[in-house]
Amino acid sequence: MTETSYEDLIYGVKDNVATITVNRPERMNAFRVNTYFEMIDALTRASWDDDVAAIVITGAGGRAFGVGGDSGDKKSGRAVRGTLGVPVEEIHSLIRDAPKPIIAKVNGYAIGGGNVIATICDMTIASDKSVFGQVGPKVGSVDPGFGTAYLARIIGEKKAREMWYLCRRYSAQEALEMGLVNKVVPEEDLDSEVDAWCAEIVERSPTAIAIAKRSFNADSENIRGIANMGFQTVAHYYATDEAKEGGKAFREKRKPEFRKVLKQSKSQG
Repeated sequence: MTETSYEDLIYGVKDNVATITVNRPERMNAFRVNTYFEMIDALTRASWDDDVAAIVITGAGGRAFGVGGDSGDKKSGRAVRGTLGVPVEEIHSLIRDAPKPIIAKVNGYAIGGGNVIATICDMTIASDKSVFGQVGPKVGSVDPGFGTAYLARIIGEKKAREMWYLCRRYSAQEALEMGLVNKVVPEEDLDSEVDAWCAEIVERSPTAIAIAKRSFNADSENIRGIANMGFQTVAHYYATDEAKEGGKAFREKRKPEFRKVLKQSKSQG
C-alpha cells in the first residue's frame, strides 16, 4: 500500500483504490482551512493516477464522516481562497470532475457539509449507525448549489426541502429509503462491503466508466452555475447581522433569534 503524508488526511492506494480519510476525529472530522487544501491535493492526485480505479472518501474515528466546516475556525482567518474564503466549491467540482467513481464511506454523522459531500459522491455506502442531515438554517448558513439543487435530484424536491427547512436528522435506513444512500450494512461489515464494490469497479473499463460519469454529470451540470451564483450570494449573507446571529447563538448555546435580528436590520436600513 502506497501512502502520502498529510497533516489532516490519511491517503493511501491499495489494490487500485485510493482512500482519502479525513483524520480529525477530535473535531468530528470538520474541515479547517488546511483540510480543504489537503483534500484538493488528494482528490487531484487520485483523480489523475492511472493506477487508481476508484476513490473512497471517509472519516476517521468511527463517530463521523464529516460535519462541514470547523466552527472553531475564525472567519477572519479563512479569507484565503474561494467565494466564502475557503475553497468549498473546488472540492465539489473535483468530486464531480474526477474521471472515476468516488464512494462516500459513511460511518457516523454526515451532517452539514459532510452530508453535501456524501450527496455529491457517485455512490454512498453507510454503516447502520450513520446519521444524515443539514444544519445550515439553524446556524445562519446554506449550501446554495449541489447541496440543495442536486440533493433534490437525488431524493426528490419534497424531501430535500424538508431536510433543509426543518434541519432534522435521518437514520441510515431513512437515507437509504429516500435514495441518498446506495446500501446500509452493519458497522463491522462496512470496510469489506466498500472493498467489494471497489473490487468490481477495478474490473471494469476505466474509459467506459469515465464516459458514463461525464454523461451522468452533463444532465446536472447547470447546477455548477447555480452554485457559483449562490455562493456569491451567501458570501454577502454571511456579512449580515442575521447570519452572524446564528454563529453567536451557537457559541452561546442558546436558540438564535433570527427573525428579531432581521426586523432590527430592516428598521435600521
